[in-house]
Parts: sequence; structure tokens; C-alpha cells
Amino acid sequence: MESEKVGEEETVIVGDYVEIMKTEGKSKGMKSKFSKLFWHGGSVYDAWFSCASNQVAQVLLTLPYSFSQLGMLSGILLQLFYGLLGSWTAYIISILYVEYRTRKEREKVDFRNHVIQWFEVLDGLLGKHWRNVGLAFNCTFLLFGSVIQLIACASNIYYINDNLDKRTWTYIFGACCATTVFIPSFHNYRIWSFLGLLMTTYTAWYLTIASLLHGQVEGVQHTGPTKLVLYFTGATNILYTFGGHAVTVEIMHAMWKPQRFKAIYLIATLYVMTLTLPSAAAVYWAFGDMLLNHSNAFSLLPRTTFRDMAFITFGFACTPLYFVWEKAIGMHECKSLCKRAAARLPVVIPIWFLAIIFPFFGPINSTVGSLLVSFTVYIIPALAHIFTFRSATARENAVDQPPKYFGRWVGTFTINVFIVVWVLIVGFGFGGWASMVNFIDQIDTFGLFTKCYQCPPPSVAVSPPSHGLNTTAAAPLHQPFNHTRRH
Repeated sequence: MESEKVGEEETVIVGDYVEIMKTEGKSKGMKSKFSKLFWHGGSVYDAWFSCASNQVAQVLLTLPYSFSQLGMLSGILLQLFYGLLGSWTAYIISILYVEYRTRKEREKVDFRNHVIQWFEVLDGLLGKHWRNVGLAFNCTFLLFGSVIQLIACASNIYYINDNLDKRTWTYIFGACCATTVFIPSFHNYRIWSFLGLLMTTYTAWYLTIASLLHGQVEGVQHTGPTKLVLYFTGATNILYTFGGHAVTVEIMHAMWKPQRFKAIYLIATLYVMTLTLPSAAAVYWAFGDMLLNHSNAFSLLPRTTFRDMAFITFGFACTPLYFVWEKAIGMHECKSLCKRAAARLPVVIPIWFLAIIFPFFGPINSTVGSLLVSFTVYIIPALAHIFTFRSATARENAVDQPPKYFGRWVGTFTINVFIVVWVLIVGFGFGGWASMVNFIDQIDTFGLFTKCYQCPPPSVAVSPPSHGLNTTAAAPLHQPFNHTRRH
């Protein structure tokens, strides 16, 4: 953090925003202390909270569904594999960000009122064509990432209060999503990311404990994997799960010392795995193949107070879209928060609209993973690193030299090439085919603008709320109208 003292005022520059904090000697007012505690975050811990809470979020509830498509062994192995791949490409993105920012700061470029984004890193290092491709994939992914978060919120709250259908809850949470326009940057996500990770952790362990206490349903079967289309659909959902680092650059830019980001994503991934592996395995163990027709794990667990407390926050994917929109209309460096908030509102409308058109929580994750995440956070960063440092001069003058335990430049390039080939063939190729087949099946079965995706029919009685984790409920009905058609 840079600082300049002028009289009794201290100007604190943190990444992108300049804020004046009144000081009187060594004492600070309650307002300043409160603001610093809950609002201003640029530390390593803030970055870790943001990465961990943003990485899995709502996808946590669809991982048991993916396990039913993959089988237990493949589900566990693919989580470990894609977790490592995601951590590597997040590391690569951080290297490219530091390289870009260092070059620009040597040219005396001032970033105090500007948030650096991934497409600008590509532009500065590789030119406008890379920028355009990166911008297209990144914005489309973040748009649908926000859509998935909104769909998930509506789906979750439906299982708490089913007096309203999922579409109506989507309308309500769309309005709630609009409140994120008042959050200036990831520098101001301190309390939000903390709450997000807290609730994600609670939800994961609720799923684990509740499933174990519930026990296996009568006649439970674990037949996965049975068909290739289901296998690759589940695999791309896991690829999507550990591809949540499309906001890596914005999180780094909010840090006081972005150079310290390198290992943060890996540590966040290791923590997330302590949540995703037990919860997905436990729910799949308890309900088996029933999950093939219940993409949200909440739909199979009995209604209890503990389940109703499990909720995951949203909003992270919207913020980078706001920045892009601000830059497009020339409002990004405006110092008025209210004007910027008003300018951001049009971004919420397509998110709202797409969530109503495609409410297919689960299948839409895999589709976005294969078609968008595969390029946005795996293929493009790996290729960008190869092309940025393809010349001997660029490698010699690089701000960060690859460590020897990665094999220096040869090892780094080899890993990048492997990621490009693997994700292009398996993630985009097979995954794209499988997820599109499954997604089209959802449209054929339920139709666009469906009012309540995978909801039980009105005639099914709902058991009254109870107050314990170990409440035993009758096995949820196997709804024929909910079946995902398999080929």
C-alpha cells in the first residue's frame, strides 16, 4: 500500500481507488475503524477469502449430481485433477498480470482510478486480436456465471419456501442481485467474501453430515458411469467448478501487494476440496442414481431447520462485467459511486432475462464449462503465457522467472501445452458434445421459460419442517417428468 501524508490527512492508494481517511494523531474515528474492518480489504487473507468463496459457490450443490454421472472414483479423481489444472492456470494468469503491470508502471501509467482486467493484460502483452478474443470469452463466461448464480439462488430458496415457484424467486433474486452495483470493486468485498465462504463451508458440511445421518435410501444404486454423454457432462461440471478464476486479475488488482497472489489460489483450492469431496461423496453414497434427476442436492434431503439455514451468497461474477461496461461508456474513472451504480444497472437486465429463459441448474453449468470456461481460464491463459515469453529476450527480461521445481521455462511450456491439448480435446471437444446434448434434452423436456424446473408435482405432499439433522424422511419420489433423457 502506497501512502502520502498531507497535514492531518492520509491518502491511501490501494490497487485502484484513492480514499482519504481523516486521522488525528494515532487515533481514528469509529467510522474509519468500522470501514476498515468491514469494507476495505487488500490483504492476502482478503484475496484468499475471495478466491475460495468464488471458486465453488453454488456449484457445490451440483457436484453430487456430477458424481452420479461419473461414478465415485472418477468424481474424486477429476476433482483432484482439475483442481491442480485450475491452480496452475491461475498462477499463469498472476504471472502475466504482474508482467503487464510492471511494464506499464515503468511507462509511468497510473492505475489508481482504473481496475486492470484480463483483456487489458492480453492487449498490453499480445495485442488487440488477443484482447478481442479474451474479452469475448471472458464477458460471455462472466455473464452466464452470473446467470448460474441467480438460477441457483432461486432454486435454493424454493426448497426453503415452495409457496412460490422458482421463476418467481428468480424475479426476486434478480432484484437482489442489482444491489451489487453499489460495491465499487473487489477491494470492497471483505465482509461479502467472508460471509460467502462461511456459508459455503456450512452448506458443505451440512450436506455431508445430513447425508450420513439420513443413510442410504432403500434400494440405492450406484451404477455410474453408464453412458459417455453423462460421463463427459459430469466431467465438464467439475472443470467448471475449478475454473472460477475468471476474476483472478480483478482480485489481484485489489491487493496491496499483488505479487503475493501466486500461491493463494492453490491454497484456496486445497481448502475447497475439503468441502467438495466429502459433501459430494456423502450425498452420492446416500442417494445414488436418484441424483441423475435431481441436480440440486437440497431436493433430496428432508426439510429441516439446518437445511433452511444453508444458503450461498452471490454477486462475484457481476462485478467484472460492471467494470467492462463502465469502460465502454466512459464511466469507469468517475468518482461518484451513485453515478457508477446507476450506469451499471443495465448489466443486470440480461442476467435476469437469461436466468428466466434457461433455468436448468446443473446442465447449464456443464455447458458453460465446456464452451466458455475451457477457453477463458484454461486454454487462453496457457497459450498467452507461451506466446508472451516465446522469445529469448522476453524470457530473459521476465519479471518472474519460473521456479526450478517446475522445470524452468521448458517445464512451464510443457505443462501449458498439455493443458491446451487436454482441455481442447476432453473439455471442449467431448465435453462440449455431451453438455450440449444434455442441455438440448432439458429444453425438449421442460421447454424454455419453464416455471419450475425439476419441481415435484403439486399433488406430492410436503413434510412439515423438523428441527434436527437426523430426521428421517420418506425417500423422495422418482418423478418421471424430471427424468433427464439419456442417449
